[in-house]
Amino acid sequence: MSLVRLKIKGISYSQTQNGAYALILNEVEGDRKLPIVIGAFEAQSIAIALEKEIKPPRPLTHDLFKNFADRFEVVVKQVIIHKLVDGVFYSSIICERDKIEEIIDARTSDAIALALRFDAPIFTYKTILDKAGIFLKFSSKDKNKEETDDSIIVDEILQEGETVEIDSGVSDAYKELSIDELHKELEKAVNNEDYEKAAKLRDEISKRN
Repeated sequence: MSLVRLKIKGISYSQTQNGAYALILNEVEGDRKLPIVIGAFEAQSIAIALEKEIKPPRPLTHDLFKNFADRFEVVVKQVIIHKLVDGVFYSSIICERDKIEEIIDARTSDAIALALRFDAPIFTYKTILDKAGIFLKFSSKDKNKEETDDSIIVDEILQEGETVEIDSGVSDAYKELSIDELHKELEKAVNNEDYEKAAKLRDEISKRN
């Protein structure tokens, strides 16, 4: 079966259901999106890893795993989302130590959080993308609008029968802050280990860059 490489497009947050997030993956050579519902901790860990300049005052669990792996010379080579059963994605982490390769089963959210920290590529099988991928159609007017993109993704997820309602999660108050103020608030949130707030601030900063 052929593998399709994916990249992380972003994370959407649900204001209606506490702790509900959707990680949106995008095929590298195509327009299809793969939405995966994940938990709050994993969403925060992924968001922190995406923002390279953010360094938590204490290591998160995935950072601890990275430190542990570095110490014992274990390298994550790639992550493969290899199975989809009843709406649940299953993943494998391909590791290597002393030129010996091992395959470790993992939750998809954990696998992706680690892939980011090891700069490892993320793949899925074409059959999974054909089954669960969302192909988005844009007009030229709307193609570059993140808000339109998110709303279409939400509509598609709900049409597929998912139980979460996804929203951008960015407070109106954040939209009124300058870039410098957003960075200061982001640094404060990280120092206070409020990673949920940090993830929302990071999203707002990303939209303006």
